[in-house]
Amino acid sequence: MSVKSITERALEQGGGILRLVPAWVPRSFCRPGKRIKLHPSDYYVLGLERGGIDERWFASTVHADNGPGTPEDEGLSYFVSADGKERGLLLEAAESLKGELIGSALWDKYQKWPMFSKYFDNMGPLPHHVHHRDEHAARVGQAGKPEMYFFPSQLNNHGGEFPFTFLGFNPGTAKSQVRQCLEDFAKGDNKILDISQSYRLTLDTGWDVPAGVLHAPGSLCTYEPQFASDVFAMYQSVLYGGHCVPENLLWKNSPEEEQGNFDYLMDVIDWDLNVDPDLYNNRFMAPIPAKPAEETKPEGYIDEWICYKCPQASAKRLTILPGKTVLIKDAAAYGLICIQGHGKFGVWDLETPTLIRYGQTTNDEFFVTEKAAKDGVKITNLSNCEDIVILKHFAENPELPAL
Repeated sequence: MSVKSITERALEQGGGILRLVPAWVPRSFCRPGKRIKLHPSDYYVLGLERGGIDERWFASTVHADNGPGTPEDEGLSYFVSADGKERGLLLEAAESLKGELIGSALWDKYQKWPMFSKYFDNMGPLPHHVHHRDEHAARVGQAGKPEMYFFPSQLNNHGGEFPFTFLGFNPGTAKSQVRQCLEDFAKGDNKILDISQSYRLTLDTGWDVPAGVLHAPGSLCTYEPQFASDVFAMYQSVLYGGHCVPENLLWKNSPEEEQGNFDYLMDVIDWDLNVDPDLYNNRFMAPIPAKPAEETKPEGYIDEWICYKCPQASAKRLTILPGKTVLIKDAAAYGLICIQGHGKFGVWDLETPTLIRYGQTTNDEFFVTEKAAKDGVKITNLSNCEDIVILKHFAENPELPAL
C-alpha cells in the first residue's frame, strides 16, 4: 500500500488522530537523567559509541543530526494503525496529505510540518551553545531553530546535578570578551560562563530561547517545543564537573569555507538579545490561562498556555479533572504527549506508562489533524481521583495570545 493510503486508513480508524510511536534519540556528549520512563536496561541499548538515550522526540519530521552512523530514521516519528499491523512516517504522511493533515495555510507556507517537541533529560548541564538563525542555518541546508522550555513536575522526581540554566551574556559584555573565549576553546576551559548569567529553574514554568541566543540548559528534565531543525554549535569547552567538549562541536553547522573563522561564529550570535538587560522578563514564561479557569473548571478541565512567546512553535497544558468527559477544540493541528493519568482520547485508549522498553509502542502520544482539532476531541478521564495532564505542541496557532 502507498503511504497515502496507509495514512488515510489510519486516520479513518483513529477519527482524524494518529497514534505515534516513541522516537528515542541518543547523544554521545550527554549522560541520561533517567526520568523519561525508558527501562533502565535500555538507556545504552544503541551502543556506547552512540551514547546514552536522553531525548524522546514528539511529532517529529526532523532527522536527528548525530553524525556518521546515525540511522536515516533517527528522530523521526512513526504512526501505527489501530491493529498495529501498518505503520508509516509522520514525515511521509505530511508529504502525502499536505494540508489535509496539518492545515492548508501551514502547508502552503512551509511545505512540511514545521515543528517538533521533545524531552531533554540530561543528568548535568549542557554547554553554552547556540542554534543558528535562518540566514546562517540556510548555508548548511537547514532552517533556524527557536525553541522553548517547560519543566513538568511529573517528570522531575530529581533535579539532576545542576538545575540552573545560563542565558545570554551579562549586560555590558563586550564582543571582544566573547571572541576571546571562542579563540581559547582549544586551550582548556574557555570560561565563557564567566560572562553569562544563570537562573534557577522552577518546576512548571519555562523559557523562550530565540535562535541566536546562547544558552546552557540545566539538568531538569525539559519539554522543548521548537522549530523543525537540529542545527547547533557548542561555544563552551569545559562543563561543570570537568567534562570536555570536542572542538569539532564549536564549528558544527558552520559552512566548510567558514571553518576556523571566529568572525563567523560571532556573527551567528544575535547580540542585542544576548545582552538584553531585561532578559528575564522578556524570556521567562509562567503558565497563563487559555480560557478562564472559573469558566472551564466547572466543565471539568483547565486549559493553559505554557510556551507562548514564539510564533513558530507553542504549547499548551490541558488538565482533565477526575471522572470528567469534555470536548476540546483547537484552531490548529497539534501533537501531544500525556504525562499523567489514563482515559480515552477520541477513539483511542490514553494512558501514561510507568516504564517503556526500547521499541515498544505506547498509548501516550498522538497527532491530531487540523480538522479533528477544530471539530473537537472528546476526552474522558476514567480515574475518580487522578487528573489527566496532556502537553500539546503546535506550529503556528491563530489562538496564540498576543503579548
